[in-house]
Amino acid sequence: MRLKFAGIVVLVALAIVLAYSVSAPAAPNSANAAAVPTAAAQPNATAASAAEPHPEIREAIGALRRAKEHMEHAAHDFGGHRVEALRATDAAIHQLEECLKFDKD
Repeated sequence: MRLKFAGIVVLVALAIVLAYSVSAPAAPNSANAAAVPTAAAQPNATAASAAEPHPEIREAIGALRRAKEHMEHAAHDFGGHRVEALRATDAAIHQLEECLKFDKD
């Protein structure tokens, strides 16, 4: 029962993160902005090739890692549910990282 609840919590959190990342405009990372050439700098390059691949998945991984950090520093155990949520979050992060490994483009 606890695992099912934790899984539902993680799936809902992931859905919220993905919905937010899809609806929010992507802002360039100022540290990497100069390192990534733009399409204007390369006349034959397309804008898609200069963009980071799968920004939604990468943002979801980051959001899950931030959520995990918050859960790790929570004041209570919440009857063992925090531990189960941490495990489910780790599993979700692992699955998203596996998704990125399958992209061979």
